[in-house]
Amino acid sequence: MSNNFPKEFWWGASSSAFQIEGGWDEDGKGKTVADFNSFKSSDKQADSKVASDFYHHWNEDIEMMKELGMKTYRFSISWARIIPDGDGEVNQAGIEFYNKVINKLLECDIIPFITLYHFDLPYALVEKYNGWQSRDCAYAFERYARICFKEFGDRVKYWVVHNEQNLMMRVDERMNITETDSVKKEKIRAQMDYHMFLAHALTTNACHEMIEGGKIGPAVSSTVTYPLSNKPEDVWSARMNNQFKTDYCLDMHFNGEYPGYYMAYLKEQDMVPVMCEGDAEIIKSAKMDFIALNYYRTLTTRYLPSDEAHKKGTRIEGFNEVDYNMYGYWMIEKNENLKASEYGAQIDPIGLRIVLNEYWNRYHLPLIITENGLGTADVLTEDKKVHDDYRIDYLKNHILAINDAIEDGCEVFGYCPWSFMDLLSSHQGFKKRYGLVYVDRTDFDLKDVERIKKDSYFWYQKVIKNNGEIIE
Repeated sequence: MSNNFPKEFWWGASSSAFQIEGGWDEDGKGKTVADFNSFKSSDKQADSKVASDFYHHWNEDIEMMKELGMKTYRFSISWARIIPDGDGEVNQAGIEFYNKVINKLLECDIIPFITLYHFDLPYALVEKYNGWQSRDCAYAFERYARICFKEFGDRVKYWVVHNEQNLMMRVDERMNITETDSVKKEKIRAQMDYHMFLAHALTTNACHEMIEGGKIGPAVSSTVTYPLSNKPEDVWSARMNNQFKTDYCLDMHFNGEYPGYYMAYLKEQDMVPVMCEGDAEIIKSAKMDFIALNYYRTLTTRYLPSDEAHKKGTRIEGFNEVDYNMYGYWMIEKNENLKASEYGAQIDPIGLRIVLNEYWNRYHLPLIITENGLGTADVLTEDKKVHDDYRIDYLKNHILAINDAIEDGCEVFGYCPWSFMDLLSSHQGFKKRYGLVYVDRTDFDLKDVERIKKDSYFWYQKVIKNNGEIIE
């Protein structure tokens, strides 16, 4: 193949605070929604109290990133480590921790690329006003972001506001949605979504105001949907699946208003959010500088007739098996042309090329992949090796897809696979591993959380050294 990666391409890796840090209540940190949810299932799996223990191993972990050759590290800051109750006093110990991490990264010539919010709302804001259901949460988030920009913006120029707003919005536990009445629940969800859009706009403008040369954007869970057949109805169902799961979110960030099809849906369902005077101007004025996208799989849909028999469906991995809106019904189907991981995600490197082309052609903003990886139960051998050829194959084929997308004309400036090290999976604990580095612990035994480089670490190291040349 021809190598199309630019010389300054950002080869990196990703993580999130609640999934790696541990130290959940050390040095003044407050509890988060992510902590609360992980504690509920702690009798079955690991939780966020220790996770991968990055809080106590950050120095050696960053040294391993340097050895890997990483150009950037995409990680998140815990809001509750900076402001334990979400909107009260600032915790200086939290600021000092992230200063140490940032300074160490820069010392190792690694660009710090920070996500402000990765599923970990301070739990005190839930108790105060159910978090994002209240407009006050958007202002609290803006204040938190401004504190981060003030403390770290002299050294950190690239920021993501929210990780996967479009996905987390559909998962009740991540939004702390406990309402059981379906009509009331969806009205709450729509209002929360709007307040996150407002927070995103306020934060985007604050970044451009406070940080010289600051760049900021969203990280979305990308959606690529194929029709089950070439029936026009199936083709339309695929389009709707993309629009209602991801495109509406990017359109809102880009255009500063809900797209017509989505506003029509909100009106038809009687759940148009409460908006205040001046909001439209704020949201329209906030211009994202890039799009970060997380890519794991594609989906396939078939159209269903719009009748009462198809209104109810079962939930699968945070998605509705049967989705409905005023434009019709559709069902997620298995794509028989694709292999799937042991956890059901259908593996489709070409889909990454498709979505990069779609987002580039639609928005003409620089793109970076901030998550892409294979979660599986790795095996540690007696001589402390992890032979993860399956992960190497996965990464290789997705990197080739990025190379093709760049040749297509897409401006892609970075690739950060998920994840640098094994981390706490939201639902499978440490059984489901994504890392280039093995963390030696289980769901029930902390052991010594030793770091062990997998075969994929050494393979990716060569890819980075050769700027994208695929090493067999």
